[in-house]
Amino acid sequence: MEVWPGRGYPLGATYDGFGTNFALFSEVADRVDLALIGDDGAEQLAQLTEVDGFVWHAYLPGVQPGQRYGFRVHGPYDPAYGHRCNPSKLLLDPYAKAIDGQVDGDESLFSYRFGNPDDLNTMDNREHTMLSVVTNPFFDWGNDRPPGHAYHETVIYEAHVKGLTIAHPGLPKEIRGTYAAIGHPVILDHLNRLGVTAIELMPVHQFAQDGHLSERGLSNYWGYNTIGFFAPHNADASTGSRGQQVAEFKTMVQRLHEAGIEVILDVVYNHTAEGNEMGPTLSFKGIDNAAYYRRVDSDKSHYYDTTGTGNSLLMRHPHVLQLIMDSLRYWVTEMHVDGFRFDLAATLARQFHEVDRLSAFFDLVQQDPVVSQVKLIAEPWDVGDGGYQVGNFPPLWTEWNGKYRDTVRDFWRGQPATLGEFATRFSGSADLYQDDGRLPIASINFVTAHDGFTLRDLVSYNDKHNEANGEGGQDGESHNRSWNCGAEGETDDEAVLALRSRQQRNFLTTLLVSQGVPMLAHGDELGRTQRGNNNVYCQDNELSWVDWELSDDASDLLEYTRRLVELRRDHPVLRRRRFFHGDTDVDGLRDLVWFTPKGTEMHDGDWSREDARAIAIFLNGDAISEPDRRGQPVIDDSFLILLNSHHEPQDFILPPEEYGRRWTVAVDTASPTHLGTHQKYPAAGTVAVEGRAVVVLIRPRKAAR
Repeated sequence: MEVWPGRGYPLGATYDGFGTNFALFSEVADRVDLALIGDDGAEQLAQLTEVDGFVWHAYLPGVQPGQRYGFRVHGPYDPAYGHRCNPSKLLLDPYAKAIDGQVDGDESLFSYRFGNPDDLNTMDNREHTMLSVVTNPFFDWGNDRPPGHAYHETVIYEAHVKGLTIAHPGLPKEIRGTYAAIGHPVILDHLNRLGVTAIELMPVHQFAQDGHLSERGLSNYWGYNTIGFFAPHNADASTGSRGQQVAEFKTMVQRLHEAGIEVILDVVYNHTAEGNEMGPTLSFKGIDNAAYYRRVDSDKSHYYDTTGTGNSLLMRHPHVLQLIMDSLRYWVTEMHVDGFRFDLAATLARQFHEVDRLSAFFDLVQQDPVVSQVKLIAEPWDVGDGGYQVGNFPPLWTEWNGKYRDTVRDFWRGQPATLGEFATRFSGSADLYQDDGRLPIASINFVTAHDGFTLRDLVSYNDKHNEANGEGGQDGESHNRSWNCGAEGETDDEAVLALRSRQQRNFLTTLLVSQGVPMLAHGDELGRTQRGNNNVYCQDNELSWVDWELSDDASDLLEYTRRLVELRRDHPVLRRRRFFHGDTDVDGLRDLVWFTPKGTEMHDGDWSREDARAIAIFLNGDAISEPDRRGQPVIDDSFLILLNSHHEPQDFILPPEEYGRRWTVAVDTASPTHLGTHQKYPAAGTVAVEGRAVVVLIRPRKAAR
């Protein structure tokens, strides 16, 4: 074949309409062969003889989109020094924009023999590995533009591409479980009617299957096992895996944007699918293991792991940082996504062993003109020492607020002495974010997520039930802060079922009237259950999929959730951009006041009482003290939120007349209709709140009275 010198930038395979430039970084390689794979599986090699700054490159005229390829890297195989080159392994391009196929667990994928781990395995893996694909970069985006929702206007919906869509009867069967399904009018209509502004997709980067799961008849369903940081996962496409997945993904984004919905990707840059020294050689290991992976200082053959998956990327190496930043920019500029949620983000801050909030990665994000302008959400922990870093990320970042989740769960299961912590989380977690120059929007509030119980299971199970995972109950979190309402799992007890329904409404109401950015987990608005399994990472079946055959209770919960989201959308006082600072309205009333059920302001002793499980919260819409987009003062109705987590009913005495002459019930989680009862109460009147219930009262802004 004809081979031209080509260029060392950009890395990966770049098609220009005539041919394709290939570029691969490897500091350790002695020789690099580009392997073109024909439709019949035949392999044709082209040696890359041009090397600039450890980037091996060539240009091949006539190579078109759809061409499958890989690399064979010649160099040292010396695990004791961290080197694992093995030219018998056909390797994925770290910059591949599309990937064809899937690994099958064959012994040829590994660089050691199963019978003797010390023996080098020279079996060719071509028939058992994935292949990189040259893609067509051209796509008609039309008038696509990002919806551009401000954080304080955002409601996030965490979803799995397949789990959300595979069982929806309104979708054509041939697209269920794919990107095309997410962009279909049926799903778009559900998201729009629900009122969410952003869909946060669980990993869509190409990931590899785990051999130990396949052997048990299971699979890596969640996808936190990335091997291709530029490639949409091929199994999630309905149109094909020879580059078609790229166009299908872009079309999905285009249609979500047309519906006013942003796209946030859950990205896994902390580790790869190659695992530790006993894992397969698929890409990075065979290209330049010492450059890509963090290794144990005392024994370079072993990997330093803060992710629980076997390896961690070496975040102080310039080419690792370049890989991540190039990937992020690609997904923003070429795939038009609107933000990222970073899995185990504390690992990204580990230049050495400690978590360093001033690490090179955060510096690069801060100064990048593209990445710094999209939504950046950290999962602010990993499994290493000092890995729990909630509240410690830099100013551009928002965080999954695990403290919010834990506190709200504790409050509604009746844990004593939780009021003070609950108040802090409800009002935006100023203790975590205010001193860093951040705002309430830095807190991504959630009660449930993909990892753990669904909302329905949170109120139905005291213990995890992960038997289907085949790990003897060793997997999944054991301390769930859940409460089954009096019976474990499925029951016909009407009193228990009624309480569970109310508890779900309590959690949803708390989430959507708290300051910060709310996140819903897919299917929670429908009462989705995983039958007590709190770790369905390996369950690609009905256990993890959303069930769209709605019962009356599920339909009621859906409508309730829609109305709550609408209430939040219509009232800026529920989604402030600034922390409460004691600002006052024209009558001298503060922006936030906490009341005991007796109608008196909370004092220090009230917060720490063991039996204090009820509180009233006054949100002053006349004292928001922040401008809107046009610079005009924001004025809103005012709210009085009555929360009772005790099992017994509680009478609340409303505040005196200066806080509001008359209050109207907007939400009552214990009433038959739950929303919009329109019952009115006068100032200083008494409101009876059922055990374990929320009542939200509203009175008009002063200018409207």
